[in-house]
Amino acid sequence: MPSPADPDVAAKRVARLLLAALFAAAGVFHFTHTADFAALIAWLPAPGAIVWATGAVELLLAAALLTARWRKAAGVALALYALAVLPANIAMALDPALHRGFPEWALWLRVVLQAPLVALILWASR
Repeated sequence: MPSPADPDVAAKRVARLLLAALFAAAGVFHFTHTADFAALIAWLPAPGAIVWATGAVELLLAAALLTARWRKAAGVALALYALAVLPANIAMALDPALHRGFPEWALWLRVVLQAPLVALILWASR
């Protein structure tokens, strides 16, 4: 078993903290910018409720990522979640006029960084 002073253990700890902060912030944004997120899935029934539910999931998984007991399961769930929202990220990048608060390059950067994000989640949660 690696020592807590092992650089890899420390790097994973930092990565988990950053990932938890990222997903917690995204979860909060689901509650503070519900209409913006709901516009992406307006074709689904109750888009606002779906946005709130996914925000709650992001907050829950962010917290679970920081606990030893749930870390691995949270990592797998977050990786799958990141893949599941990829179509929404692509839709946002394809229609930047709907997201005036974000520059177009930033919307595309999210798409490009999705695979490295999944890899980081899986690495940090192991």
